[in-house]
Amino acid sequence: MTPDPTAPLKGLSGAEAAQRLRRDGPNELAPARRRTPWRIALEVVREPMFLLLVAAGLLYLLLGDLGEAAMLLAFVAMTIAITIVQGRRTERALEALRDLSSPRAQVVRDGRALRIAGREVVCGDLLVLTEGDRIAADARLLTASDLQMDESLLTGEAVPVPKRAASGDVAPEVARPGGAGEPFVFAGTMVVGGQGVAEVVATGPTTEMGRIGKALDTIDSPPTPLTLQTRRLVRIFSAIGLGLSAVVVLLYGLLRGDWLAGALAGITLAMSMLPEEFLLILTVFMAMGAWRLSRQQVLTRRPSTIEALGSATVLCTDKTGTLTWNRMAVAELALPAAVGMQTWADGGAAPPDAFHELVEFGILASEREPFDPMDKALLALGREQLAGAHSHPDWILVHEYGLDPDLLAMTHVWQSARGATHAVAVKGAHEAVSTLCRLAPAVAQAAAAAAEDMAERGLRVIAVARAEFEGTDWPATPRSFDFAYLGLVGLADPLRPTVPAAVQECRSAGIRVVMITGDHPVTARAIAAQAGLDTAAPVVTGVELAAMDDDELQRRAAQATIYARVLPEQKLRIVQALKAAGEVVAMTGDGVNDAPSLKAAHIGIAMGGRGTDVAREASSLVLLDDDFGSIVQAMRLGRRIFDNLRKAMAFVFAVHVPIAGLSLLPLVFGLPLVFTPVHIAFLELLIDPVCSIAFESEVDEGDVMNRPPRNAAAPLFSAALIASSLLQGAFVLLVVSLFFVGLLHAGVADAQARAATFTALVLSSVALIFANRSLAEPLWATLRRPNPTLWRLLAVTTALLVAVLAVAPLRSLFRFAVPTPAMLATALALSLAVMLALESTKAMRRRFIRLRPA
Repeated sequence: MTPDPTAPLKGLSGAEAAQRLRRDGPNELAPARRRTPWRIALEVVREPMFLLLVAAGLLYLLLGDLGEAAMLLAFVAMTIAITIVQGRRTERALEALRDLSSPRAQVVRDGRALRIAGREVVCGDLLVLTEGDRIAADARLLTASDLQMDESLLTGEAVPVPKRAASGDVAPEVARPGGAGEPFVFAGTMVVGGQGVAEVVATGPTTEMGRIGKALDTIDSPPTPLTLQTRRLVRIFSAIGLGLSAVVVLLYGLLRGDWLAGALAGITLAMSMLPEEFLLILTVFMAMGAWRLSRQQVLTRRPSTIEALGSATVLCTDKTGTLTWNRMAVAELALPAAVGMQTWADGGAAPPDAFHELVEFGILASEREPFDPMDKALLALGREQLAGAHSHPDWILVHEYGLDPDLLAMTHVWQSARGATHAVAVKGAHEAVSTLCRLAPAVAQAAAAAAEDMAERGLRVIAVARAEFEGTDWPATPRSFDFAYLGLVGLADPLRPTVPAAVQECRSAGIRVVMITGDHPVTARAIAAQAGLDTAAPVVTGVELAAMDDDELQRRAAQATIYARVLPEQKLRIVQALKAAGEVVAMTGDGVNDAPSLKAAHIGIAMGGRGTDVAREASSLVLLDDDFGSIVQAMRLGRRIFDNLRKAMAFVFAVHVPIAGLSLLPLVFGLPLVFTPVHIAFLELLIDPVCSIAFESEVDEGDVMNRPPRNAAAPLFSAALIASSLLQGAFVLLVVSLFFVGLLHAGVADAQARAATFTALVLSSVALIFANRSLAEPLWATLRRPNPTLWRLLAVTTALLVAVLAVAPLRSLFRFAVPTPAMLATALALSLAVMLALESTKAMRRRFIRLRPA
């Protein structure tokens, strides 16, 4: 039998829910295929660098050099191990994000409404359905009030489907999506109107979605512009490197007659020029960036958002719940009096009897099980200070009128204990309720003045009215009722304490904060002033906005920072106007109607706490704590991520120049070879972790939020960045090459000169690392900046270098001889000189890169 809809909802007990979860398993489809260590290793095998190492190992086997072959195979194993470790770190970050992004559901357990992860929903749970929710599991409706469902995900039909409560026991097997009037809702479908309560009958793979939706796991997102740019650069450098390698093989074979040695020289050059680190950097930075954002209570749904965070120029934010706590309480009541208005302010004492009817009908115009903060505040006042005397638990809601763009008020019609006479309660915007009541001029003027006064003090103001109606032939609109004006309710929603500092940080960073709210203009301006927003420009109202054409709106949007009495659908026009003006727009939202504006914005930010599922799906970021301060921290982190990405890329460009040069120049000038594939593989063990992990761990620059947003059209690999990095690398190449030639000219043996030169190159590469840790701060400041990951990697590199020079078998494999202390001291001095020289050019390099971004 269907339960009495007016009876209190109990739901499952926590123990019973836990037992069913163990029995049936989590409410989710089969998880997406994860990258196992074997799969990551297979991806490594396909990389050009791996193939070149294998080819070099085979050539050494043909030459009979088993030691070199064994060393290369050891490097192959180490490369695979490092890649697996980095890959598993990335996978762990992504798995944590998948847990955070689990769809959520409102359920009733132990008589209390709880919001839980969708995967924890079990058969028998009672789902509380409200507009904008995505259904977590297949369920049978117990109650339904004007419930409309969008089942297009299952049927392909976009027309909303009306639903009704079950009138008796109905077998779920007969339920099919798309049926009007059916008492079932289905996992994955959307509530687009009304509300209801449903009992879960199927979860996970047994749902309709589970049977037909598994193909969604195979859909891949298209590559981001940064990924495409990186791949193009890798292809260019790879083509150049392989082309030069082929030339080296031919020249070596034709001029020296040693084709196997020529092949090794060609492979060495190819390995030195392949910038395979670029894609590794991009993968690690995006995954770790998303993980770092999640620690700031911001969930990243699209990796491309991380690219855009540092470019945002305008941040459009809602007021309620984002700038404020969204925890309203009734702070003031006002009644029409013989002269002006009679008021009551919350000071701990209950409102006098004269105010009880105002509170009573405010409660009747609210939902029984409220989610709206204003409804909750009215019910709390009635429960705590009026002892629930006016809540009328025995009355039945028989009809209701929702918010309408032309009438911002909600109306409920109740069947009371007075027979055929129904009680009608309405609450909403002061202007709307005053219009419904057709107030006398004197009363209207006094009420308007009181509402204005409340709003100027930052209160959210609503008006309440009552009416009576005979019969059940409901009018088409609430305008047909004969309403009597009861008074005003002022609600306080205090500003979050982190907001003023966050707004000031945005202004310092060149980000204009724009508040868009449905509140009264005076209330909006009062809150904006408290938050520290620029209030000099006039407030733009929804009515004014509706009368503007696109050109005029674009002109006003360039200056406006406060929009009031704005309808959700008007947010899209605001976003489009800002985009048309060349702004990079971040937009917050939480409702169904916010989805278009969230999707249209460059950075759509959905509220994770109070937001609807459709808003979250349309967004690129989900704010888990609904705190404005977290948005600003995300922007700071986005700038940090992009800064560190540029540093890593600059280091890769720079470090490959001396490696490639020292591989090629000896062949050109007939000098002994400096590098073989073994040496290149060793250097890659330094480059890969440093560029992908150490630079990613760098803290943000001191001026990260004191500079304007970067140009969104400027590529990461700007001509200025590439040229500057290549010059850095060329300088290192010049210094190390002269050192090598000088050693040979002084009669030093080839093996000893090679060891000393290799040491100088490794130390100079460390100098490049420190030169690229910051473009803004001097060397002495960067040395004090915490980055334990970098120091651990450098310690490992130093230990490996010492082992190669000191351990005889390793020294033999690298074809080294022990350098003299003077040679090692000279190599160290050269690296310090390189560091100081690069430091001396830092200011010029910073201006060069930033003044010429393209």
